[in-house]
Parts: sequence; structure tokens; C-alpha cells
Amino acid sequence: MTPDRLQITRIKQILFVCALIPFLRLLGFALTDRLGANPLEFISRNTGDWTLYFLSITLAITPLRRLLHVGWIVQLRRTLGLFGFFYASLHFLTFLWFDHFFDLEEMWKDVLKRPFITVGFAAFVCLLPLALTSTNRMMKRLGRHWQTVHRLIYGILPLGVLHYYWMKAGKHDLSQPLLFALLISVLLALRLWWRWSGRRAASAVS
Repeated sequence: MTPDRLQITRIKQILFVCALIPFLRLLGFALTDRLGANPLEFISRNTGDWTLYFLSITLAITPLRRLLHVGWIVQLRRTLGLFGFFYASLHFLTFLWFDHFFDLEEMWKDVLKRPFITVGFAAFVCLLPLALTSTNRMMKRLGRHWQTVHRLIYGILPLGVLHYYWMKAGKHDLSQPLLFALLISVLLALRLWWRWSGRRAASAVS
């Protein structure tokens, strides 16, 4: 059963509130001094994790739509993607603020020096055009080029996972990065399979 417009609006509202819970929890921990012995690491890990969660769910929308035959779920993709950008921005702000105290020159040196920060920064930069072109007006202005811009997500998530993997590698805790890598590999493989199948079917018809 497909929800009507009012029901979808309510679902979006519920999703918006739920997506804010990790941020409110983090804020509550900060205000009550419950960030642990290393607050910077806690905030960085938390915002980084939620960035990957939301972007992975965003990438999963199309496979879920096709496998479960729920076309209306596509209408949640923009909200999920923007919250992925929101948590990515908090993650980057944590790095810029607490690591470098807004010293852009020192931040840039760190970006160039440490590979795991390089790929994380590259992923964040690639997210910017997706966020900036997420409005209906930009969709109309870009036309068919809008989809080309938003295909950046196929590169952003692998970069994000690589950033996470390198960050965890020194601590010998690779279970979560590998789980993300497996999930994203499956999602991307499904897209490639459907595209190949579609081209093969079109070729057979012609």
C-alpha cells in the first residue's frame, strides 16, 4: 500500500526527528561531561559513524525500492542524504576546530601529510556539490546533469570507508570498516548488475 502525500509528509517529519537524535545525544553528553577521557575522539568517531550510516542508507534507497517495490521510499532519499552531509560537516568541524583551532594553513598541511585525512577531506569536498544541488530549483536548473553530479556518491562512500579503515588500522579494530566495505560493495554491485542487465535487455530487443 502506497502512502498518500500527507502520510509521506508525516514519515519525513518522523525521519527528521529521528535523524537528529544522535546529534542531540552527543550534545547532551557534551553538556553533562560524559564524552569520556578523550572527548575529541568520542565526537570524531560518533559523527564519522553517523555520516557513514546515513550515506549508506541513502545509497540503499534504490535497491530497496527495486527489491521491495516501494517506489515512495525514494522521497526520503534527500532527507537522508542531507543528514549524511550534516554529520559529515560536524565531523569536519571537529577536526578543524579541536585539532587545528580554525588554523586553515595548519589544517591543510595535515590534509597533505596524513593519507587517511586526505581521503576523508576529499570525500567531504565531494559531498559539498551534492548538498548544494539538493533543492528542487537546482534539480530543474541542472536538468539531466543533476544525476551526473549526484553520482559522486559512488566515489564518496568508498573514500569514506577507506578513511575509516586507515583510522582504525592503527588500533587493530577493523570489524566496522570491513562491515561498511562489504555493505557498500553489495549496494554498488547491485547497481552495476541492474545497469548491465538493462543494457543487455535493450540490446536484445534492438
